[in-house]
Amino acid sequence: MASNMDREMILADFQACTGIENIDEAITMLEQNNWDLVAAINGVIPQENGILQSEYGGEMMSGPAFDPPSHPAPVPTPSSSSAFRPVMPSRQIVERQPRMLDFRVEYRDRNIDVVLEDSCTVGEIKQILENELHIPVPKMLLKGWKTGDVEDSTVLKSLHLPKNNSLYVLTPDLPLPSSSSHASTLQESLNQNFMLIITHREVQREYNLNFSGSSTIQEVKRNVYDLTSIPVRHQSWEGWPTSATDDSMCLAESGLSYPCHRLTVGRSSPAQTREQSEEQSTDVHMVSDSDGDDFEDASEFGVDDGEVFGMSSTALRKSPMMPENAENEGDALLQFTAEFSSRYGDCHPVFFIGSLEAAFQEAFYAKARDRKLLAIYLHHDESVLTNVFCSQMLCAESIVSYLSQNFITWAWDLTKDANRARFLTMCNRHFGSVVAQTIRTQKMDQFPLFLIIMGKRSSNEVLNVIQGNTTVDELMMRLMAAMEIFSAQQQEDIKDEDEREARENVKREQDEAYRLSLEADRAKREAHEREMAEQFRLEQIRKEQEEEREAIRLSLEQALPPEPKEENAEPVSKLRIRTPSGEFLERRFLASNKLQIVFDFVASKGFPWDEFKLLSTFPRRDVTQLDPNKSLLEVKLFPQETLFLEAKE
Repeated sequence: MASNMDREMILADFQACTGIENIDEAITMLEQNNWDLVAAINGVIPQENGILQSEYGGEMMSGPAFDPPSHPAPVPTPSSSSAFRPVMPSRQIVERQPRMLDFRVEYRDRNIDVVLEDSCTVGEIKQILENELHIPVPKMLLKGWKTGDVEDSTVLKSLHLPKNNSLYVLTPDLPLPSSSSHASTLQESLNQNFMLIITHREVQREYNLNFSGSSTIQEVKRNVYDLTSIPVRHQSWEGWPTSATDDSMCLAESGLSYPCHRLTVGRSSPAQTREQSEEQSTDVHMVSDSDGDDFEDASEFGVDDGEVFGMSSTALRKSPMMPENAENEGDALLQFTAEFSSRYGDCHPVFFIGSLEAAFQEAFYAKARDRKLLAIYLHHDESVLTNVFCSQMLCAESIVSYLSQNFITWAWDLTKDANRARFLTMCNRHFGSVVAQTIRTQKMDQFPLFLIIMGKRSSNEVLNVIQGNTTVDELMMRLMAAMEIFSAQQQEDIKDEDEREARENVKREQDEAYRLSLEADRAKREAHEREMAEQFRLEQIRKEQEEEREAIRLSLEQALPPEPKEENAEPVSKLRIRTPSGEFLERRFLASNKLQIVFDFVASKGFPWDEFKLLSTFPRRDVTQLDPNKSLLEVKLFPQETLFLEAKE
C-alpha cells in the first residue's frame, strides 16, 4: 500500500500525463487501479483523449487531441528523454475508437490466435475457442491472466491488458488423447506443487516457497518482491532453466526440477538495470508488464533528472532519512535505517537503534575486553558528496565488516535544522563545546562526517573527524589508526581491570572465609540454643503430663466409694494387689461393686489401667480384659483375691 507521500507523487504524475485537472476524478481513477500509475495511464489515455500511439502502441488517433504544431515533431526513439509523452486534454469531445487486443491461446499441441475489442468479455473469448477447439465452455479453464483467475463476465478493458497476450486452456474434466504424451505430462505438472528454495544473495537468507504448476514466473518474481523489497525490474536471477524465457510462462512448462528447485536472487547493478531498460520498448503497455514494481528510477527510462512527466525534480524527492522533531531517538533511527537500506541497499553498517546515551553504554561501559569504539555517522542530504560516500565507501564490504567487528555505529541526519540543533545540543553535553563548534562550522560540501569516539574514565574523546571527501582506502586507514590508539588504551584498561579484579577476588575470599567462620559460630550457638530449648520443652511436657496424671489420680481417688468395714451387712471382698516394685496395695470392696471401681483404685495409686495389666494368680487371667461393668462377685474376685500389676508392652 502506497504511503500518503507516495500517493501525492503518483497523483501529480497522473495529472501531468493525462491532463486531468479534477483532483477527485483523478483520485477515483487511481483507486480503481489500486494506485498503479502505469495501469491508470493505460486505462485513461485511450478513453479520455482518444489517443492510440502508432509508434508505441501500434494504434492511430481518432481525432485531434491537440492542435497540430506548426513544425514537424521529431520521431521518438527508444533513447528518448521520456518514456511517456504528456498529452494535453482536448477541448473537443473525441469519439473513442475501440482498442484491439491480440491473444495467442495454447491448448495441448495447438495455438489459436484471437483478436477482439477491449469492450468484449472473457466469455466471448471462450465462445470463439469453443468453435475452434470443439470444447464446451463449462469444460474449459482459461489460464494465464496476470491478475489471476477471472470470471467469464469480466470486461477485457477492466483488466488493463497489453496489446499482445498469451493464454492457455486447461481441460481437467476431459480425458487426454493417448497420442499426446507431452500434453499428458504437462497436465500432470500443472496439478503439481513446486517447492522453490530461493536464496537472497545480499543478506544470505533462504526462503522456501510453494507454487502450483499453473503459477507463472511473473507471479514468483512478484512474491519475491514482497519478501525482499527488490522490484521485479531490479531482480538478478540465477538458476532458471534455459527454457524459461518468458515471465508469462507457467512453472509446469518452464523446465523446473520437481519437486524442489534452487534459485538465487539479488539486486542488479545500475548498469544491468539500464541495459534491461534500453532493451525494453518505450510502449506504455510494455512498461505496465511489470506492474507490481514501483516506478523508482526515472533515469532508467531515459528521463532527464530535472523533469519526469513534466514534473520538477522536487516532486520526486525521496523520503527524508529522519523525521523532523522526532520524540524518540530509537524511532528516528529505525526510519533512518529503513530509508538508508532503500536508497543504498542492504549491505551497510549495522546502525545502533537507540539514544546516543544508550550507544555510549553499549560501547564504553562493558568489561574492558568487550569495549568498542563508537562511530557516529552524520548524514546530510543536501551535500553533493553524500550519495558517493554512502554507496561507494560506507557500503563497501570491507568497511562494513571492519565496523561491525570493532565499532558501535550510531547515525544522525543533519538535513533538517531541528535535527541539527538537537544533535549539537547532545554533542555539547557529551563532548564539550569545542567539538560542537567544530561540527557547527563544517561547510556543506564537507559532509557527511564520520566521528570516531573513544570512551575514557572521566570523559569521551573524539579521536578523528572524517569528512566525506575521502576514499575507501583512506577511510580504512583512518579507522585502523583509531583502532591502534584504542587497542593500546584497551590493553592498559584490561591490565588495570585484571589487577583490580585480583584484589577484589582476594578481598572476596577473605570476606567469604570470615563469613563462613561467623556462620559456623552462629550455627553452633543456634544448635546449643535449640538443644536447651528442646530440653526445656520436654521438661515442660513432662511436668504437664505429671500434673495431668496427678489431677486424674486425685479425681479418681475422690470419686472412689468409701472402703467398707470388715463387719458389714453386705458381702465384702478383700483384694491384695502386688505392684511391680514388690509393694502390696490392700483394700476392701463390696462384692456388688463393679470391676471398674477396682481399676479406678489402682489408677488412683499411680497405675492407670491403660498402662498396666491386672492379673490373677489361680487361675492366671488378665482381669483388665474382663467387662468392667460386672461385679466382683460375678468375676469371682470374692471373698478375697491376690492380684499383681504388670506393665503393658
